[in-house]
Order: sequence, then C-alpha cells, then structure tokens
Amino acid sequence: MPKFVIEREIPGAGNLTQEELQGISQKSCGVLRELGPSVQWIQSFVTPDKIYCMYIAPDKEAVISHAEMGGFPANTISEITSVIDPVTAE
Repeated sequence: MPKFVIEREIPGAGNLTQEELQGISQKSCGVLRELGPSVQWIQSFVTPDKIYCMYIAPDKEAVISHAEMGGFPANTISEITSVIDPVTAE
C-alpha cells in the first residue's frame, strides 16, 4: 500500500503544548477509526510552523478525506516512492 508524507502549515506548531498535541492526536485517531483500517498514521514531526505526517493509505484521496474530516490542513501531499538511509550507502 502506498505511503504518503503530508505537509501541514500550522503557524506556531512548535509552540503547541503537550495537551494541545494530545488533542490533535486524539482527533486524528478518531477520524482514522471512522475511515477504517485502510488509512494508517505512522508518525508526525513537529517543526516551528509545520507538521509533517507519514501515512499509509490506498490513495491520495483517502489522505484528503482524513484531513477534511479532522479539520486539519494538508497543504502538500506527496507519495513516497523510495526511502533511503545510511544503509543505502553500503
């Protein structure tokens, strides 16, 4: 199944409290339960003004549905075509 990286522009994201991040996570998980097991949240990275999320989903439209249902921005959605790391260099 395809993997996607989603760029969410959220000014001040890096200043969100643990409670706010927990609330966002709970909302996301609730939407994922509604969508069913075909859409999975892998991990997110919070930066000063953006959150980057990795998802497994059947297609880009499923990622868009998650964002719309959760009220989350999804400014850029890109399908991951390859993963590289230090082991790739060997």
